[in-house]
Amino acid sequence: MKKTSGFIKNIINNKVMLLMVLPGALWFLFFSYLPMMGAVIAFKEYRFSRDGFWASIIDSKWVGMDNFKFLFTTNDAYIITRNTLLYNGAFIVLGLILSVLMAIVLSEIVNKKLAKVYQTGMFLPYFLSWVVVGYFAFSFLSSERGMLNQVMEFMGMESVQWYSEKKYWPFILIFVYLWKAVGYNSVVYLAAIMGIDKSLYEAAMIDGASKFQQIRNITLPLLNPIITIMTLLAIGKIFYADFGLFYQVPRNSGTLYSVTNVIDTYVYQGLKTTGEIGMSTAAGLYQSVVGFVLVMTSNYIVRKYNKDSALF
Repeated sequence: MKKTSGFIKNIINNKVMLLMVLPGALWFLFFSYLPMMGAVIAFKEYRFSRDGFWASIIDSKWVGMDNFKFLFTTNDAYIITRNTLLYNGAFIVLGLILSVLMAIVLSEIVNKKLAKVYQTGMFLPYFLSWVVVGYFAFSFLSSERGMLNQVMEFMGMESVQWYSEKKYWPFILIFVYLWKAVGYNSVVYLAAIMGIDKSLYEAAMIDGASKFQQIRNITLPLLNPIITIMTLLAIGKIFYADFGLFYQVPRNSGTLYSVTNVIDTYVYQGLKTTGEIGMSTAAGLYQSVVGFVLVMTSNYIVRKYNKDSALF
């Protein structure tokens, strides 16, 4: 009885804070937690029923792990898994390095108005749709009227059929992703740098430390917790690929599938061709479970060495 009264008293005392949290909690409840019940579709041969969504789930035939077998016993299973992991690994490593570097450069610009102009210019690509970015890329890479081919021909070089040559696309996709994402990620690190006590830099300058030494011995160590947290969150999504990037930018060119096909695009193409919702649900469940395990494992390792840098 005492525990119940204490719980109610705690709610009353913190009612303002709880009301502030309520919209976000409801959003997660309706759009994140309730849909988890639909994960059972991954183990069924889902078929639509006239009686509604839940009736469709109940009436669909139970097939166990068959959807997972169908997804990962195909000839393309190795290719799509390899591409997903390698691309995301490159995005995490290069994105981290460039984002931190850009944040440090922006923080060192003396003219703050000019710094805001640069920051806005870097931040803008993040808000562009991948459809728009895909057309931007096409304007450069088109074999007939592409700007890049025109420049190459003007310089006496042979034009390249970009949408048929597989060897260039790992670099193109990584470049396009970094161009779009680095500006947004750098804002997080820039905010952390702005929160560092300026007296630390003043003391270092008095001791004769160069700008590089200040960055190495003050900025980077104090950025380490936020870098660790951002990396842990990125690792949790290492089995997810940005569908827009891998579908819109290569323009779904079949000749490029071996270097541009990832789990997300493969599932979409399979769903569009076969209409097997169970298979696509199985892929989503697989990505979520693997991402959860990776986050928990990475967080455990980080927590073992530095509790302050762990997520929880």
